[in-house]
Amino acid sequence: MAEKRVVECVPNFSEGRRPEIIDEIVSEASRMMGLKVLDVAPDASHNRVVVTMAGLPEAVEEAAFRMTAKAAQLIDMNQHRGEHPRIGATDVIPFVPVSGVTMEECCEMARRVAKRIAEELGIPTYLYAKAATRPDRVRLPDIRRGEYEGLRDAIKDPARHPDFGKPQLHPTAGATVVGARPPLIAFNANLNTQDVEIAKAVAKAVRESSGGLMNVQAKGIMIEEKKCAQVTMNLLDYERTPMARVLEMVKTEAARYGVQVIETEIVGLVPLNALLDSACWYLRVGKFSRQQILDLSVE
Repeated sequence: MAEKRVVECVPNFSEGRRPEIIDEIVSEASRMMGLKVLDVAPDASHNRVVVTMAGLPEAVEEAAFRMTAKAAQLIDMNQHRGEHPRIGATDVIPFVPVSGVTMEECCEMARRVAKRIAEELGIPTYLYAKAATRPDRVRLPDIRRGEYEGLRDAIKDPARHPDFGKPQLHPTAGATVVGARPPLIAFNANLNTQDVEIAKAVAKAVRESSGGLMNVQAKGIMIEEKKCAQVTMNLLDYERTPMARVLEMVKTEAARYGVQVIETEIVGLVPLNALLDSACWYLRVGKFSRQQILDLSVE
């Protein structure tokens, strides 16, 4: 029997405060055949929503485009304010191979969607991660440098020209990044301080680009509704850099400034093995297998 073809897509939209807008965007995917919306995770402080969907490649590809078109109608980046870096109404669209689909096929999906967004919606697009056309566009933070406000002028620089579309932002929807990548974990750690400079220092120590842990992107921000500073992170390869190792380094670096991690959060979906690895690490379990998990063994 042929392996079922499944692609995951995790588009991020620059709206986390208006449920009615989020519902309209998500409905573009939820009413499509051949895919399932698995999770919708809005964040008011970030003013961003992360949507996770999975299904047949063709359905996922079409849904990603339709959601982008709807977001362009409903979100005005000139009015957008939030803690999370962003360059557009639809900020980023990653395609992730799950089963029966190769990474290269996901790269092809990314290229088709990026080209279509630029041509049909007039939104300039960049390719990143495994679909990147240049080494300096593999990392999302490099493309987002300056964010929406800074990219208005920077996009005119030949070095910052988009991969598709004209070198000018859409009047309200900005620009969009599209790519293909392995599973990513959005993992945040809240600190018992309102000093965002401490969170920034911890993030700098932890992230790969500053000499920290491999496969970790990190930034220090302030979470106003919780009145605490946060180290917000993307874990790009949880098998090589486990969540527990990342958390322990965050705790160690925070302790240098006399602060502690008071809670963590995971945005969107997370692979089960990532949680099992962390549980085993903290429980100091030696040999362990998925077959020992009751819920999985009786499925």
